[in-house]
Amino acid sequence: MRGVLALLFGTIVVLLLRSTALTAFAARGVVLDVLAFAVVIWALRHGAGWGSSFGFALGLFADLDASHWLGRHALVLTLLGYVVGRLADTLVREDPRTQLVLLFIATAIHQAWVVCFELGGLASWPYLMARVAFAALATAPIGTLLLMIARRASGRPLFGDVTVAPGKAL
Repeated sequence: MRGVLALLFGTIVVLLLRSTALTAFAARGVVLDVLAFAVVIWALRHGAGWGSSFGFALGLFADLDASHWLGRHALVLTLLGYVVGRLADTLVREDPRTQLVLLFIATAIHQAWVVCFELGGLASWPYLMARVAFAALATAPIGTLLLMIARRASGRPLFGDVTVAPGKAL
């Protein structure tokens, strides 16, 4: 029950952040992909099952919030949550380089998927691919920096010991 409440609370926080604070950046052309960031962090912390569940819930509510094709975000975020969660027990989750690479790849995949739905003739391929690259180049370092600040502020590892699989008790 506690996991479900955390999932719902996390979904609400991410969607509010996306629709309020980050819209100012998006209006200026800077896309910070908080959806991909949240799914990667959740999957690193809780594993494949909870990562895919969080990705699905977040994606579904993001689709409802944006009033476009239902399932557009849900499918790719579910898959990202599952893959990152499966990789989480083999990676050094506390390493900033690992986090940077995971955030870069996840953001690029998510943005490339979203761009596929925007090819209605209004934008050109070079513009859309530049947007994908810029979003990945902006989200990955900022997300890694936020994780380093959170780790420093908490004084303990964010994702637990690397010898313990994510989602498992010590």
